[in-house]
Amino acid sequence: MHTLKNKNYWFSSGYLFLFFITWSLWWSFYSIWLNGTLGLNGSQTGTIFSINSFLSLIFMLLYGIIQDKIGIKKYLVWFQSVFLMGIGPFIIYVYEPLLQTNFFTGALLGGLYFGAGFIAGAAFLESYTEKLSRKFNFEYGTSRMWGSIGYACATFIAGLLLSINPHLNFWIASVAGLGFFILNCLFKFEVSAKEEEKTSNLSVKDIISIFKVKKFWYFVTFLFGTACIYTIYDVQLFPIYFTQHFEDVKTGYKVYGYLNSFQVLLESAMLFAAPFIVNRIGAKKALILAGFVMGSRIIGSALVDSAVGISFIKLLHGVELPILLIAIFKYISLNFDQRLSATIYLIGFKVSGEIGVIIFSSSIGKLYDKTSFEITYFVLGTIVYIFTIAAIFFLSNHKSTQDKLIHSVTSKTVK
Repeated sequence: MHTLKNKNYWFSSGYLFLFFITWSLWWSFYSIWLNGTLGLNGSQTGTIFSINSFLSLIFMLLYGIIQDKIGIKKYLVWFQSVFLMGIGPFIIYVYEPLLQTNFFTGALLGGLYFGAGFIAGAAFLESYTEKLSRKFNFEYGTSRMWGSIGYACATFIAGLLLSINPHLNFWIASVAGLGFFILNCLFKFEVSAKEEEKTSNLSVKDIISIFKVKKFWYFVTFLFGTACIYTIYDVQLFPIYFTQHFEDVKTGYKVYGYLNSFQVLLESAMLFAAPFIVNRIGAKKALILAGFVMGSRIIGSALVDSAVGISFIKLLHGVELPILLIAIFKYISLNFDQRLSATIYLIGFKVSGEIGVIIFSSSIGKLYDKTSFEITYFVLGTIVYIFTIAAIFFLSNHKSTQDKLIHSVTSKTVK
């Protein structure tokens, strides 16, 4: 009840709600649009995902370092809102024509736009609202829940609009982006002198010191071998595979939209419950649990051969993602300097994931072009299981002496 009376909670939740509406309207059917509407093959789609991921790395690195340096000031939120408002005109008048006439130029410009505004932007906004949750004393998971609700609301109509005209999705996404901009105009808060001093004392040396910690690299390796492989499966492969279970592809679009909405609503409910689960079993065990669910969903997709079965497999995402997301932030807060949370989250989770997409997207696209979805899923699921099992031995349950030493190096007393 205290949270519901906290206006800062509602503004922070509004950021996530409107952002994920803007993103979902085009991203949830992105691979289907590339493959079905534009007629790109698996190799071309994989190349696009690799370029998107590669260029987003630049913005993730910049967003993490800049945001940790400026704390909760809204400069990057203003910057991001411009990309959200312009998404419709960009895709319709720039991106789509270029992909059909000058593929690599279109892919390059799209990678820059999507990387800055959405792929890196989503990671930035999640880390930014997590900082707000610590400042204004509300649970991040309940705020992030509104992002999932926004995604579900948008996905519910996105499948219908895609079957009519994909451009409708893009225009409505820009309208939601305008709402994000207006919300940012209305959200006002004070940054205390103590907070400014705390973040201004953060130096480049402090940030670089995190790369000397073995525990950081174990964390990155786990996410690299699980979350990034799962992302390729979930975004690049699964939507196309799902619609193949229907005789009429437009029916597949609609069902995928309905199911995606239900899945994200389930995700919303789990985001409410996930903090309790993670606090109960611990961050390490929660990460491992999420890894096994990811691997099971990938391999499970190869074992079912009906629309009903593949639909149930998809719903596992609504269980896995909330636990993974909350566990990541909890693991970071327990093991590293909290002032570096944005940098660690973006580099440790998002950058490692995007590097994995860069490395594997094209080759995985070629694999399912030459073999089948089923064989590809067995390969990906096995990789996720291997890294998850390794994490049992390498991830940490709590702070060690080494981490406390690094924390003392990267922290400066604020008087």
